Amino acid sequence: MLYPKNIEEKLGFNKIRELIAKNCLSAWGVLYLDKMRFSDDYEHIRKLTAQTQEMKEILLFDEPFPTQNFLNVQEALQKIQIQGAFLTETEFFDLKSSLSAIRACALYLQARKERYPQLADLLKLVEIDKKIFQRLERVIDDRGKVRDTASSLLQEIRRKIISEEHNLQKTTEKILRQAKQAGWANEDASLTIRGGRVVIPIAAEHKRKLKGFVHDESATGQTVFIEPAEILDLNNALKELQAQERREITRILAELTDFVRPFLPALQKAYQFLGLIDFIQAKAKFAVQINASAPAFEKKTKILWKNAIHPLLWLLHSKENKPTVPLNIELSENQRIIVISGPNAGGKSVALKTVGLLQYMWQCGLLVPMAEGSVMGLFQDIFIDIGDEQSLENDLSTYSSHLTAMRQFVNLASAKTLFLIDEFGTGTEPRLGGAIAEAILEDLYEKKAFGVINTHYGNLKTFAQNKKGITNASMRFDTKNLEPLYELEIGQAGSSFAFEIAKKIGLPKKILAKAQEKLSSAEINYDKLLKELEQERKTLRDKLQEVLQKEQEYQVLLKKYQEQTTFLEKERKKLLNEAKAEAKRLLQEANQKIEQTIRQIREQKAEKEITRELRKELETFKQNLVEEIVEESSENTEFEVLEGEIVVGDWVRIKGQNTIGEVLQIQGKDVELAIGELRSVVKLNRLEKISKKEVKNEQRKFASKNLGINLTEKLANFSSQIDVRGKSTEIALQEVDKLLDDALLAGFNEVRILHGKGDGILRKMIREHLKKYDFVASFSSEHADRGGDGYTIVKIK
Repeated sequence: MLYPKNIEEKLGFNKIRELIAKNCLSAWGVLYLDKMRFSDDYEHIRKLTAQTQEMKEILLFDEPFPTQNFLNVQEALQKIQIQGAFLTETEFFDLKSSLSAIRACALYLQARKERYPQLADLLKLVEIDKKIFQRLERVIDDRGKVRDTASSLLQEIRRKIISEEHNLQKTTEKILRQAKQAGWANEDASLTIRGGRVVIPIAAEHKRKLKGFVHDESATGQTVFIEPAEILDLNNALKELQAQERREITRILAELTDFVRPFLPALQKAYQFLGLIDFIQAKAKFAVQINASAPAFEKKTKILWKNAIHPLLWLLHSKENKPTVPLNIELSENQRIIVISGPNAGGKSVALKTVGLLQYMWQCGLLVPMAEGSVMGLFQDIFIDIGDEQSLENDLSTYSSHLTAMRQFVNLASAKTLFLIDEFGTGTEPRLGGAIAEAILEDLYEKKAFGVINTHYGNLKTFAQNKKGITNASMRFDTKNLEPLYELEIGQAGSSFAFEIAKKIGLPKKILAKAQEKLSSAEINYDKLLKELEQERKTLRDKLQEVLQKEQEYQVLLKKYQEQTTFLEKERKKLLNEAKAEAKRLLQEANQKIEQTIRQIREQKAEKEITRELRKELETFKQNLVEEIVEESSENTEFEVLEGEIVVGDWVRIKGQNTIGEVLQIQGKDVELAIGELRSVVKLNRLEKISKKEVKNEQRKFASKNLGINLTEKLANFSSQIDVRGKSTEIALQEVDKLLDDALLAGFNEVRILHGKGDGILRKMIREHLKKYDFVASFSSEHADRGGDGYTIVKIK
């Protein structure tokens, strides 16, 4: 139930309707807007708000929604119902265009039915037979005219009309040329139409020289428009054809109307869909305009709003570039009634209207402007007493009108009622008015109704303080500048600041002094206490604001630190991956060089001298490779150069290079260095002493021994003997080949192969295989005391 009857005007909802109407694309949408009503049906409200929220998401984030040709064809649909009536070409064209709009909307939603289920549910209204689209397309063209092909007779008539028009024009132009040559018509004269017939403009003084019929003359009378006698029959024939065309078009339109008539119920449902879609998109556009959303919705009598905004006030302030202070408020079982006090013009009435308007909007299916985390509840009744309802007709004063409203409140209120009362108890003698207001408030409290009231009465503040479920609240006030801040603060009653405001306005001091004398000490102390509490709250708020600001600064710094830490970790992993990739490249290059050297020794059947040259070349490659690794590991690294004598154990750098190494021993002017795993001799005067500590730090980052290409270590682990006992011939021969390759690389002249005695088959196969190698000088069995035929001793050239 709603009270009073003009609640929409009281809350300003009528202006909301006007703003939404501007967003409607058709009369269909406006029709549904006019039907919009307050509802207490939870499922219905949930459905309406969900539809609007989905359309809002489409407007903001999806492809453009079809909005063309939302035409009003209501009169045409009514005409179709009448037997014998038929639609005009224009009406059919509008019907065709609007049905195309319905189909476009339906296809759009059908393609997104999983994303927008509430809107897609409306598609059940659209069940238009394809035959209607096909028939309309076949008869009506894109200009809204009946097509030539609509019937064979119409096609034949129009073909004849074109032919007759051509003959008529040709004959008339010939006559006009002759008239110009004879000087009867001006040189710039041209054919024209009068009374639906082709005529020639002739100078008035020559009108009798051309046989024909005068149809009109110019305003000055100097020109007459003559239909030459020669074209009379042609004009008559054309007129007859045009009449035949109109009759055939009428027949086609009547036939088309008869065809559409049986589908009228389906068409009416389809236009319901179009109207609903128009209405919903208008509501969604308005939601975008006021930054409205769909908060959580519970089937309870409650309000939990965060940063709620009065939409009309916000729109007004936006035009004036003024801020709008949001409202934070909660009504629940533990806080059913809020008593707001504070100075006049402090925002009490705006807060009250904001509560009423937003709740009313929501229960009409509109989205509301408030922050995330808000919760909307459901009320069965909304009662308001805002503004002056005095009436000369009904002999009601201001106070009487308030009491009339209160009678309705106390008689009809329930636990599902939301009541809003502005300036509770005013309009009569304060002491009596306050007593009546307190009794009414107590009755509403006992009925467990929910509500917000504004008052200046101290007895109501005291009542709220002593009753569980009723809470005092105040509009914040800047006590220093004596200006309202328009912020609602729950939990404490507010002072009216009457004396302070009077003083600021300039009321004489003696008047203020006398006024204070007339107050009782209890009243003065109570008001003083409220002011002191307001000041203390302001101080606490300022301190809290400082703490929050520092917390925000801390969070910003913490976020920067975490971002930098993440960045450095990514960079570390990136550098490590690059180092591994480079190490892999160098290893592949080294292995390729080794394989190439062995292949050359084999292919060229190299002698010892050539083999030594190849080994020397390989050793040079190895040294260059290690130097490259060392240089890369210390690239862009600046080491501190130290003064003093270079001794064993020092770290040094070769002057002019990035190569660094550790001093192993010093012999005269020659220094043996350990450069990674490489040993190298460098002249003492080419070295400079560097910081050992810095080198150790760099080694942790770039230890060359971890690159996995230590050739020296590989050679140092070489064994000149293998054991192939129990292995297949194929695997045994592969291991023999590897043994010989490594022996050549390491410079060994002799290797031993343990194959065992057995039947001698493996020994025979190995020795046959050895004969293929030109660099094998000889092979033989071991001495009988050391294994005899179980071993093959291979001599390498």
